[in-house]
Amino acid sequence: MQAYKNYLMDMDGVLLRGRTPIPGAGRFIEHLNGTGTPYLVLTNNPLYTPGDLAHRLQTVGLHVSAERIFTSAMATAAFLHSQRPNGKAFVIGESGLTTAIHDIGYVITDHDPDYVVLGETHAYSIANVTQAIRLILAGARFVATNPDPSGPSEEGVVPACGAMAALIETASGRAPLFVGKPNPLMMRTALNYLGVHSEDTVMIGDRMDTDIIAGINSGLETILVLTGVTRREDIAERPFVPTYVVDSIADVL
Repeated sequence: MQAYKNYLMDMDGVLLRGRTPIPGAGRFIEHLNGTGTPYLVLTNNPLYTPGDLAHRLQTVGLHVSAERIFTSAMATAAFLHSQRPNGKAFVIGESGLTTAIHDIGYVITDHDPDYVVLGETHAYSIANVTQAIRLILAGARFVATNPDPSGPSEEGVVPACGAMAALIETASGRAPLFVGKPNPLMMRTALNYLGVHSEDTVMIGDRMDTDIIAGINSGLETILVLTGVTRREDIAERPFVPTYVVDSIADVL
């Protein structure tokens, strides 16, 4: 395996399994930090700010700074800014999304917004969902942070952005633009944020259907780690293959 100039990597399933760091992840991050290698930790999770996620990683011994974390909320905010700077949005989400929206100079409002932006929240409100549907029918454009239909919690599986987006789409008849993985838009936005080129960058992920295909569609080489949801025998079911397959992040070095 060649040494790459820049690294993009997923978080859950690559660096962490639940709240536990994957063996070798700390050494890999220390190597990148020590050599000054540019990298970003990517996540489709729009709930938390980079500072929140950096704290989560640092408490388990993974020394990733907030500047090295890029979320689907940040990618969504960058998209809105590129399309309609200084606009207005009705937002369903937590601080990770609302902070990113405010940071680009947007006003969050339910009065004649340019966009309805759907993220994830710890408690979806039927009143907010109804308002979103009505605003979309009135002409607001529908954007969602990520297509994941469900996610994990301490109590078990919970509905995520993709599931709620399907509800709103069914009721409004308007499909959203999903910005997060596997949309190459998130990868391209991350590359621009890091200031690097796809030819010198590799994407490390544990999911064929998001991480690997997003990397391929963005012109990156890819590394699949088997510490997440994908098993080695699952690879043959797909019409595409990663550049490399390794047991864990520890094997990348």
